[in-house]
Amino acid sequence: MPVSRSQHTNERAEAHGCGTGILKHAPCKDCQAIMKVLLLKDPKEDDCGQDPYIRELGLYGLEATLIPVLSFEFLSLSSFSEKLSHPEGYGGLIFTSPRAVEAVELCLEKDNKTEVWKHSLKEKWNAKSVYVVGSATSSLVNKIGLDTEGESCGNAEKLAEYICSRAASCSEFPSSERPPPPRARPRTACGHRL
Repeated sequence: MPVSRSQHTNERAEAHGCGTGILKHAPCKDCQAIMKVLLLKDPKEDDCGQDPYIRELGLYGLEATLIPVLSFEFLSLSSFSEKLSHPEGYGGLIFTSPRAVEAVELCLEKDNKTEVWKHSLKEKWNAKSVYVVGSATSSLVNKIGLDTEGESCGNAEKLAEYICSRAASCSEFPSSERPPPPRARPRTACGHRL
């Protein structure tokens, strides 16, 4: 049976008398040097004020260096702000990422709509369906005062199926106006949809 790198390092560490290896502390000087890793992601701070990836990797004796490799710019905020001000024109909201929530917050701040949001817009949007992908996005949407659904779907395809199943069962649409159910796409031998 093949031996993993961590098992091999632990065996070497124990053979040299430096404890239980990288899981408890850094290996001794006779053992393999501490592995350095690059994290290519946006930095995020947890409750301890540290990026959780750096903290967790450090607990395993890895030295992590974080390099933010992406830059992000919001486009069309003024157009989005205008649409956000008119919930009556839409059937609901779909948030697919924390960036989408950030865009709402920027629109409210930029156009001094925070009070209008608190006193009327939030309530109007909450009267509609507000869908999200993932628990992190759901938590942020809840912080701006919106109730969410679909969090456990996990990806766009499952969320779309969930939304379509709800729309098809809504009694507010006459049967002639209901959208047709989504057609199932064929699957590959691996089970992925084409």
